[in-house]
Amino acid sequence: MAIELSVYENQLLKEVREMPIEYLPNLLKIVRVFRRSVSLKPAKACFKQGWKEAQSGQTQPVSGLWDDIEAIEIRSIG
Repeated sequence: MAIELSVYENQLLKEVREMPIEYLPNLLKIVRVFRRSVSLKPAKACFKQGWKEAQSGQTQPVSGLWDDIEAIEIRSIG
């Protein structure tokens, strides 16, 4: 059974094939870092990390969490 590739996979493979071979190790690092950055961690791991941060005082007041959101809204309107 042949594996059908998506349009994006085909475009990505085309770009990789056109890349000079000496750049491939760095490209691989970039792809791995990107994958890790967009992958969701399991809920248990997220809770443990959040709990650890809360216990060590790495918290922010809820009132301050909206500051950046309000700034973004103002910029998008204006």
